[in-house]
Amino acid sequence: MEALPSIENLRCFEAAARTENFRAAAKLVALTPAAFGQRIKQLEDQLGASLFLRTTRSVRLTTEGQALLPQARKILVEAGECARIVRGELGTPLSLTVGTRFELGLSWLLPLLPELERALPQLRANLYFGSGPDLLARLADGTLDCVVTSARLPDPSFEGEVLFEENYAFVAAAALIEHTPFRRRRDAIRHRLLDVDAELPLYRYLRDAPGLRGAMRFEDHRYLGLGEAVKRRVIAGEGVAVLPEYMVQAELADGSLVQLLRSVELLRDHFRLVFRSADLRRERFFEFAEALRRWPLA
Repeated sequence: MEALPSIENLRCFEAAARTENFRAAAKLVALTPAAFGQRIKQLEDQLGASLFLRTTRSVRLTTEGQALLPQARKILVEAGECARIVRGELGTPLSLTVGTRFELGLSWLLPLLPELERALPQLRANLYFGSGPDLLARLADGTLDCVVTSARLPDPSFEGEVLFEENYAFVAAAALIEHTPFRRRRDAIRHRLLDVDAELPLYRYLRDAPGLRGAMRFEDHRYLGLGEAVKRRVIAGEGVAVLPEYMVQAELADGSLVQLLRSVELLRDHFRLVFRSADLRRERFFEFAEALRRWPLA
């Protein structure tokens, strides 16, 4: 009979894949670096494949390692389920409070709740809507169990599972552009820039784009708190803005909004399911993230 990979070796593999550093991964699983390296070698020998490309400072997954990672995580989740079954914990659903942005929550996550509960019958998801900084602050203090966000993660104690890519478009109302064109950078001075706050988190996807060469000078700026509020003011012809493509697809298709500076490729980002690394339910978060990936944004 073919020998099966051990759960502990798979746990080491998953930790190394997540941290991309054997020493850091060894600390996560409470092993010495030498013992950790031996675990990885045992797994590679048993599977007959090299799972990592190693350098002096970091490691990254090979093609074989990338193929193994989703299955390894699934096995670790199911191993945890075995322990919970024995302890009688699976009779009570796991309740998670999930934070997300207002626009994403209403358009994507809220309609998904029935499907998620069918896919994960032991999960009960409660929603909280907030801004990026508010969501991360509530995650840090434990008010939220996890958040779906594309915000940058300033806290090293946070961990994120990529869900899907987020693309952006620089847009304006067609009626506005008809009488006040925006064909090149210098036309910005004739337009108002709209964003959610003074840090200009949406505009940075244009400002930092490789082909743009720095910030543009606008007539003025307005901050509206929510992406949906920015979108409504753009449609009303009160300014230009960078917005997620999923929010403006319909308006671009019907011609009420137009895309500006089309030759510039805006930066992209990723939505992630973010949680605290020390949370003992982290394997359940992997399971939750895997379920969310089945329903990408339209």
